[in-house]
Amino acid sequence: MQCVKCSEVFTLEEASAKLYWMSEVDELVLKGLEFISAMGYETHENNGVSYIKLRSVKRFFVENFHQISRAFTPLEREAIRLYVQYEGESFNFQSILAAKTLQRYLNLIDDGSFFDIVNNCSLTSYFQPIIQASDRSIYGYEALIRGVKENGDLMFPDELFSKSERNDLNFKLDRMCRESALKTAAVKKVRQKVFINFLPTSIYDPEFCLRSTVKWAKQLEFDPKNIIFEVVETESVRDKKHLIKILDFYKKEGFSIALDDVGEGYSSLNMLVDIHPDIIKVDRNIIQNIDKESIKQSTYKALYTLAKENDIAVLAEGVETQEELRAVEDIGVDYVQGYLFGKPNAEPLRKVRKSI
Repeated sequence: MQCVKCSEVFTLEEASAKLYWMSEVDELVLKGLEFISAMGYETHENNGVSYIKLRSVKRFFVENFHQISRAFTPLEREAIRLYVQYEGESFNFQSILAAKTLQRYLNLIDDGSFFDIVNNCSLTSYFQPIIQASDRSIYGYEALIRGVKENGDLMFPDELFSKSERNDLNFKLDRMCRESALKTAAVKKVRQKVFINFLPTSIYDPEFCLRSTVKWAKQLEFDPKNIIFEVVETESVRDKKHLIKILDFYKKEGFSIALDDVGEGYSSLNMLVDIHPDIIKVDRNIIQNIDKESIKQSTYKALYTLAKENDIAVLAEGVETQEELRAVEDIGVDYVQGYLFGKPNAEPLRKVRKSI
């Protein structure tokens, strides 16, 4: 059994269909029907719901995208719900429940490259090395997701997740990213630790939502202790008990936990106390120019002391200069990551210069 949120595929087809127009606001139904009639479409009715017949539902939205966007405000586009009934399908109560907002249909056109990536599972991972500070060996890699567009160009995480957020696809995309990281690491024969980001808010039931991730880890013969799940966007976490439940599930399966962007805000500091991760990644804003700014040195020292008192390893993120590296080493650090050692790359860096 698959999660509906994770398995849903939302597309527009080059096929004939009936397009149903609905809203709880009667005025918007009327406005929509007047708009459609003005474009020359004849309206019909089925069980009290109005619809139009289209030769190609995708072409309708492509050709009328700008006209629809101008005719309805953002609030109206969210209040209007549409359902596409292709030939051979029925229209019933379940169809009404499955109807999506007008904005979601416009997004299918506006975010076309994003939907191509998601629907075709066109994801890969780039790898940035994480260095053992004591001997400059490669401790592991952070797997950083990239979407691959149809023309070969890349879509980066910020854009991927901003589009998935507005299309209610974080559940699906986050699962795909975790699985892509594991599969790509296996293909690249990564034997060290693999740091994999995940959004806590995209997991509503760890036993159910994380089942496929655990399955792939086992199927690809990863040693669980070599996989470190990295909690990102802690500022958006409102239910700490739920987060702890997720992390307990990971730990039960033998995986480790890292807390990202520690020091960025009060939320991450509270999380450090509440979830007791195996590793904290000190935010790059603290590391940047730490050699020149005493307040950053004091902040880092406080985080390092707190972590060590609680048997938590410390990773300095965003190290770009020799001076920054020396500054964190003088205070204390277990692992370092940043452009000084290597940028994210499709091919994992296998060796670091000992002279750094």
